Amino acid sequence: MKKTGMAKSSAKKLMGKMVAPGASEFGKGDVAVIDRREQRKLDQALGLVPFAVKLNSTLVQQLEVQAKERGIELNAFVAEVLAKGLAA
Repeated sequence: MKKTGMAKSSAKKLMGKMVAPGASEFGKGDVAVIDRREQRKLDQALGLVPFAVKLNSTLVQQLEVQAKERGIELNAFVAEVLAKGLAA
C-alpha cells in the first residue's frame, strides 16, 4: 500500500470514530449511551407505552414550539395535553 493510501485509510478510521454513537464531543464530556433494549426496559419500568399517530405537520410544529417554551420534552407535553383533553 502506498503512503497516500495508508493516510487515507487512517483518516477514514478517524472519521468513523468521530461519528460513532457515543463519541464524545469537545467540551461535552463522556455521555453514557443507552442501547434500545435498555431504553425499552427503562420505559416499561416507568409504565410508558409506545404510541404512534399521524398528525398534521402544522399541529406538530405548534406542539414542539409550546413544549420548548415550557422547557419540557415533547413526549411529556403531548401526554399533558392529552390528559387535559380527556379530563374535559
